[in-house]
Amino acid sequence: LEKKIYLADEALTLLKEVGNAKFNESVDANISLNVDPKYADQQLRATLILPEGTGQTKKIAALVEPNQFDQAKNAGADIVGETELIDQITKGIIDFEILI
Repeated sequence: LEKKIYLADEALTLLKEVGNAKFNESVDANISLNVDPKYADQQLRATLILPEGTGQTKKIAALVEPNQFDQAKNAGADIVGETELIDQITKGIIDFEILI
């Protein structure tokens, strides 16, 4: 890659072309705003929430009684169970990130 300044759309296109890792890559952006933070009217503090989040989803397991299996599934649980789920956990088989 050349050492040069890219416009935003060029940079995004280039990033998509050269990205080849087997994991979710991240990008740091440095933007020069030409402000002097010594002055209160030129200070900038902001937070940005990305529309797509991190791109990772969490698998949810619900530990419920058998008569609540359908309710847990409809509420968004990926795995539902009772004693069989407890047995899997005690054996070290944990195929989820969140347990409710």
